[in-house]
Amino acid sequence: MPATLLAAHRVEKPWGRRRLRAPFDDSPASGEPTGEIWFHTPGDSAPDLLIKYIFTSEKLSVQVHPDDARAHARGLARGKDECWLILDAEPGAAIALGTKAPVGEAVLRDAALDGRIEQLLDWKPVRTGDFFYVPSGTVHAIGAGLTLIEVQQNSETTYRLYDYGRPRELHLDDGIAAADARPYERYPSPGRVDAGRALLVEGPKFVLERLGGGARTLELPDAVTAWLVPVAGKGLVDGVAFEAGECLALTGSVQLAAEPDADLLLAYPGEKRCR
Repeated sequence: MPATLLAAHRVEKPWGRRRLRAPFDDSPASGEPTGEIWFHTPGDSAPDLLIKYIFTSEKLSVQVHPDDARAHARGLARGKDECWLILDAEPGAAIALGTKAPVGEAVLRDAALDGRIEQLLDWKPVRTGDFFYVPSGTVHAIGAGLTLIEVQQNSETTYRLYDYGRPRELHLDDGIAAADARPYERYPSPGRVDAGRALLVEGPKFVLERLGGGARTLELPDAVTAWLVPVAGKGLVDGVAFEAGECLALTGSVQLAAEPDADLLLAYPGEKRCR
C-alpha cells in the first residue's frame, strides 16, 4: 500500500510532561509523564528513520550519539544524526549544542564527573519555529519547556555524559570517545525548491523537506520509504486521511492533497531528493 497511517506509541520519561500539546491527550495521572511519542511501521521492520514528538518539563541528559563508523564497530546498524523542529517553547527555554570552546577528552571527563560540563556547553535560547540539525558526535542537551518533532536515524544508542544527579547509568568511556566536543556549526539551509516546497536537510543520512498545502504528486525511488508528518492541517494521501499529530509511511508514487494552510514534513533516507 503506497500510504500507511502509522501507530503512535507513548514513551514514559522522568523529564516528560503530563499536559501535552494538542492534538495529543494528556498523560494519565496514574502513570509516569510522557516524554516521547514514536511512530512505528507495521511488522518487525527496522526502518532507516524514526519520527518522534518530544515533550520536556526538565532538562534531558547531556549526551552524545555515535556516528555510523563507531556504531558499525559495535555491531549496530547505524549511528544517529538527528534534527529538531521546535513547535512550542516556554519563555527562557534553551538547548545546549556543542561546547563554547574546543574541549579535550580529559577535561570533558572531569567536567562530566563534577557537573561543570553544564557550564562548558553552549546553551542557545530557542523559540517556536527554530530548526536544528545535530550531527552524530555533537554534545547536546534538550532543555525544559519544549515541544518538538525529532527526525533521526533509527538508532537509540545514546551515551549519557551527565544527568543532573538522576539515578541513571552514565556512559563516559563510550561517550567521550564518540564526542566531538567543539562549538556547534549551524547546518546551512539548502533553500527553497518551489513556492510550496523547501529543503531543510539535504543528506547525507536523510533528506527532510517542508511542504505547504495544495495538491502534488510525490515520486519516491524504488525500495525507499518516506515519512509524512503533518505539523498542521489535514489532507489525503492516496485516499488515506491524515491530520496534525499523525505520521504516515509512503512508498512509490503517491497523490497528496492538503488544506491550503497545511504544514507538512517529508523525511526519507539518503541524499537524493524525491520528485
